Amino acid sequence: MALCVIFGGAGFVGTHLATHFLKSKRFTKVHIADLRETALQDLPGITSSITDVRLPISLDLPEKPEWIFNLAAIHREPGHEPEEFYHTNIKGAEQVCDFAERVGCSKIYFTSSIAVYGYCLTKTDENKEKNPVTPYGSSKIAAEQIHQNWASKDTSRRLIISRPGVIYGPGDPGNIMRMIKAIRKGYFAIPGSKHIHKSYAYIYGFLESIDYTMARAEQLISYNYVETPTETLDDVTRSVKNIFKSNAPIVAIPLPILVSGARVLQIFLGKSNPIHPVRVRKAATPTYIVPQVLLDLGFQFKYDFTSSIKHWLSVAPEDF
Repeated sequence: MALCVIFGGAGFVGTHLATHFLKSKRFTKVHIADLRETALQDLPGITSSITDVRLPISLDLPEKPEWIFNLAAIHREPGHEPEEFYHTNIKGAEQVCDFAERVGCSKIYFTSSIAVYGYCLTKTDENKEKNPVTPYGSSKIAAEQIHQNWASKDTSRRLIISRPGVIYGPGDPGNIMRMIKAIRKGYFAIPGSKHIHKSYAYIYGFLESIDYTMARAEQLISYNYVETPTETLDDVTRSVKNIFKSNAPIVAIPLPILVSGARVLQIFLGKSNPIHPVRVRKAATPTYIVPQVLLDLGFQFKYDFTSSIKHWLSVAPEDF
């Protein structure tokens, strides 16, 4: 009877991960530790606790966990002060590693982010120097190092660090769904250049990468996860139009104009405005990521952007 603990498991990725593990029988028991209650709390095999990873962690577990998954993080921008990213993401890494040491768990899977690379105008794989431009990216680099320090203390320990792009899929109302809805309604505009590359990570492909790396024997694996090949915004929006048979015109608007418009909306709509200047700038930031480690290991990518949206439609048509 194998148990895993998922810190930050009440969110989108954690919910998919927990149900995936139980369905595949990789684990028979999953404990979700999060500041929020999980929607899965009544499912057989699931236990949960309200847990703040910024504080010393003490969980009432029936046995030693085989794996610990650390998904807990503050990541949304805007919405948090810079010090919140550092306090939560770095302190959380310290507390999770301390908990693993106290309970004798020798395997940790940690989700970092492609934000550690900063701007990626050209193809960027795991060998690129880290150059974050946000507190989120900087805090993730520090958290990676904390986990690596934990792993280095004992050769029997295993650590997997993933750096996913923007994760999307069934049940997620985030960036990709907002773009799809806007295109279908005919009011989507590409911020900046339509030729910049944007890297995305479909949840089902990401889960397969987790299974794949867990099954390997390396003590340390650090890998990017994005669907490959990375496509341009022009390619992505054309795919959405083709799938949903939309004839809506999509134009590229210079970033300064869009940012100025977002600022005006912010004045009148305040927090209810979904078109925030920070979000507009992020949408226009190139993220040309290459998952070279997985490619070299022989991982088989099943999805490009078009096939991922079609798969999403087939498994959760109600989202659309």
